Amino acid sequence: MDEFRDCPFCGEQIRTAATRCRYCRSRLTTLDPERWYRDHPERRVAGVAAALARALVLPIGAVRLGFVVFSFVHLIGLVVYGALWLLIPFTPGGDAPLGRVFALGGELLTLLRDAIDRLTARGEPRRRDDAAAGDEPPRPRAARPTTLPLQRASS
Repeated sequence: MDEFRDCPFCGEQIRTAATRCRYCRSRLTTLDPERWYRDHPERRVAGVAAALARALVLPIGAVRLGFVVFSFVHLIGLVVYGALWLLIPFTPGGDAPLGRVFALGGELLTLLRDAIDRLTARGEPRRRDDAAAGDEPPRPRAARPTTLPLQRASS
């Protein structure tokens, strides 16, 4: 037996597997984050066209042709393709490449900060749990001016 759910646009009962509402003709798959992934059998280069075609329920050839046509208009097709490659995860529920880059960047900044702490303090770097335990009182920071001094131009 088929399972049913409510259409998010008109509120009518539709099948769970439906890609369009039969009452209001709204596309339902664009809202589903599980459909936005690049690992489809139809993928060729990076899977962006296949992911976009699946999520928007469009023919994959039309999406690929759109990317080629828009590549001749100020290279916008390549820019959009690259941006979607960074934003759409490879597997359903996976991390997007841009998220992995940000995570790697955060780890590199932490390592760099620890290395600078080691060089300047010539000892072990302070960790957050050490400061929370109250081993050493926090050092007061020097006040920085928030505005730059302005010079008046005499006329």
